[in-house]
Amino acid sequence: MGRGLGLIFYRIGSKRQHVARTNLKLCFPEKSEQEIEFLLKENFKNTGIALFETGMGWWWPDWRVRKHATIEGVEHLEKAHAEGKGVLMIAMHYLSVEINCRSIGFGHPMVVFYRPHNNQLMEYFQFRGRGRSNKYMLGKRDVKGLIKALRDGEVCVYLPDQDYGRNKSMFVPFFAVPDAATTMGTLIFARQPDIETVMVTPTRNDDDSGYTLTISPPFKDFPTGDDEQDLIRINQELEKAISYKPEQYMWLHRRFKTRPDADAPSVYK
Repeated sequence: MGRGLGLIFYRIGSKRQHVARTNLKLCFPEKSEQEIEFLLKENFKNTGIALFETGMGWWWPDWRVRKHATIEGVEHLEKAHAEGKGVLMIAMHYLSVEINCRSIGFGHPMVVFYRPHNNQLMEYFQFRGRGRSNKYMLGKRDVKGLIKALRDGEVCVYLPDQDYGRNKSMFVPFFAVPDAATTMGTLIFARQPDIETVMVTPTRNDDDSGYTLTISPPFKDFPTGDDEQDLIRINQELEKAISYKPEQYMWLHRRFKTRPDADAPSVYK
């Protein structure tokens, strides 16, 4: 049903289709037109599935969500906790993020840094749904709150893969785009004392049997103090994670809307 709904969006959602196609062409210039269109259509199918997964993540009981989740690399969180360290968990906008946010919270309830929804009703459901199985939510402006949580030894999830504007960003490569606006927020949090930085990749299994969340070992020698190189490294790690199942990633976001030259025409025109 979700795939069918996604195909309907593919046919009628010309604006979002254009954004996603532009992103795919910019990120994968080596792919042919046919390959791009195939990936685009698969991405819309997965977007349709994600609408149902959002409801599952927000309203399913714990036992039902837990039944469908496999988490790999939990030992990295356990080790950090045993050492009294906070964990900055970097994630990316895979389409199954809503249900997987619930899943990972069962063993290690997290503090979630997020952007509040503009619609008050949607914000109510989003806040309530994402907070289930986890400790609490922090709005994107509450930087001090997340720093405090890290220093208190919490597992804090942060998603730095989208375009958050020019303020406190640096232009570094992301896939084949040499100058993608990349938030400095990751480094602000990662440089706090007694912090481990890990990455989680949340994907839907190919056979639709459930979800696999893979937590990486802590990043070594990070951050280094060289902000540009550190952000390049983060983007490279994000690229690896996204490339694992690119059809499941949220390509509908205007990732390259902020350009180094503020007067340059939009890549989405």
